[in-house]
Amino acid sequence: MITLKEALSLSKEELATFKEDLKKQIEARPELNAYVSVERVGEGVPIAIKDNIQVKGWSVTAGSKILQGYIAPYDATVINKLDDAGLSPFGRTNMDEFAMGSTTESSCYGATQNPHDAGCVPGGSSGGSAAAVGAGLAIAALGSDTGGSIRQPAAFCGIVGMKPTYGRVSRYGLGAYASSLDQIGPMTQNVEDAAILYDIISGHDPKDSTSFESDEKVSDKLDASRKLTIAVIPSHLDGASDDIKKGFEKAVAALKAAGHTIVEKSLMDGKYDISAYYVTATAEATTNLARYDGVRYGNRKEGENLSDLYIRTRSEGFGDEVKRRILLGNFVLSSGYYDAYYVKAQKVRHLIKDEYAKLFKEVDLILSPVAPRTAYEVGALEDPLEMYLSDIYTISVNLAGLPAISLPVDTAENGMPVGLQLIADAYNEQTLFDGALSLEAAVDYKKNS
Repeated sequence: MITLKEALSLSKEELATFKEDLKKQIEARPELNAYVSVERVGEGVPIAIKDNIQVKGWSVTAGSKILQGYIAPYDATVINKLDDAGLSPFGRTNMDEFAMGSTTESSCYGATQNPHDAGCVPGGSSGGSAAAVGAGLAIAALGSDTGGSIRQPAAFCGIVGMKPTYGRVSRYGLGAYASSLDQIGPMTQNVEDAAILYDIISGHDPKDSTSFESDEKVSDKLDASRKLTIAVIPSHLDGASDDIKKGFEKAVAALKAAGHTIVEKSLMDGKYDISAYYVTATAEATTNLARYDGVRYGNRKEGENLSDLYIRTRSEGFGDEVKRRILLGNFVLSSGYYDAYYVKAQKVRHLIKDEYAKLFKEVDLILSPVAPRTAYEVGALEDPLEMYLSDIYTISVNLAGLPAISLPVDTAENGMPVGLQLIADAYNEQTLFDGALSLEAAVDYKKNS
């Protein structure tokens, strides 16, 4: 598969031929189930789009039965930015229903396979995007990250996945899960492509009051020769598998050999991250998903009266995991429990943000696992609590609004990719990409995999 950088230099004729060939390759791999559908819009470089990002004229369902029949009436801001830069959406990718999951098994379209092993999941919720890029069925893709939903599937599928600082990329046109945590980001074959795609989609948008202008384009100033101070958190490895520990040690050695300074630091116990995240995320999800009632858009199940219509539509339209999170969100927001759970979670979130801010006064980056192990076998996370705990390394980044990037560093004994993440201070994407580019070159995953 050609890189995004290479594709941007193709002529119109070469690009047209490439897109025809790409469509045939996608159609030849239906078992992967990475794409929900293959659409063709515009003449630009084809980019796969997660099924919760609005593309005018497309069916956009967020992997849910309740949105079957909904056709997007407008383009998300990121889609307009792709068009302006000579790129175009080329098919929507599978995902966990409403981005609630870590495996892409909760999609109403069925599960997506991991391109490295059909018996394993691609991760989630952006599993379709990760699988498409990992299988060579997409030059690059857009995903969304609420608690690791770009970085974890990227790690499982052996690609690069980047979550920008909260507000760097407009959320206008993104189907909301948890509005204070959601962020659209690039999923690519290499770090340089991620920087290029990030530059294209980032920037202030008057339609999103939480967005702001980015600095100069990071892809123009990439510098893998910068010597950085990188923190490692020893406690992060306590619950990690041997494959993750081995990959982590390899990455640390490679970074030291490249001239970076590695220091050991500490952060609060991850159990506080988990608690604060799932209280916050489910509370916001409850509010955001209240709009899906069968009245305004999407799939409707008729009832004897309005109340019955609501109940039947939501009962049949939402999957089990979405219902579970709606119930939990309503509980933590209910009278008598709001102060005990939601308010306390926001206080913990503030502590997490302050702790990161203090650490980044001393270091440039943090190196961390993305998940406790490599890609899970299909069905391995049927217990919801197990699934929630699997997010332990990624969710604090969203709570603090920080940028982070996942990239492959090693191959496990079972042949599956091992991914790690680098985390930077808010608004410091340049340092994040510089460090990632250096790590990518130091471990040389593609050559050694």
